[in-house]
Amino acid sequence: MSETAARPLRADAERSVRAILEAAERVLSSDPGASMEQIATAAGVARTTIHRRFAHRQALVDALAVSAARQLVQAVEDGRPDTAPPLVALHRITANVLEVKGAWAFALELPAAPGSEAAALHEDIGRRCITVLERARADKLIDEAADLHWLRRVYYALLGESLRGSPDDTDIDTDTLAARIIDTLLHGAGPLT
Repeated sequence: MSETAARPLRADAERSVRAILEAAERVLSSDPGASMEQIATAAGVARTTIHRRFAHRQALVDALAVSAARQLVQAVEDGRPDTAPPLVALHRITANVLEVKGAWAFALELPAAPGSEAAALHEDIGRRCITVLERARADKLIDEAADLHWLRRVYYALLGESLRGSPDDTDIDTDTLAARIIDTLLHGAGPLT
């Protein structure tokens, strides 16, 4: 277990860990085989600082996955999935998730090891998504016969494809992109009702 999981960190140590994780995301996004030394350089810390916080490269990668998953959970929670009107919650959650996934693409593409904290966080996100879709169905935004687990998969696919984007999408803001995703999810290619 890394020191970061063992006990709370002082503010300066927490900033250092955050800088390391942010640098790891940037460096590993462009070079998945990058060394701990390259990550340390990008973070502006000594290699020994990384090794003091993360015993080995896999510990750093695992911490990166957990940190990104926690931010994704927070993005969902900030959308108020249980209390905001379902359409508002769907839009807010989608916009928030696009922001987090855009910033932490490498970490969020890492497969979560079964039984890991990251896997548990992703399972919780999946349950929260189903809850919002159930609320949307109760508000008649979704057909009562719709398979919500399939709809969740479609939603995830729309998010992923939106993040890959195309050269024509470079100037689209997050709110507009979120609106497109929700409109496509709820209406497909059919006429708006």
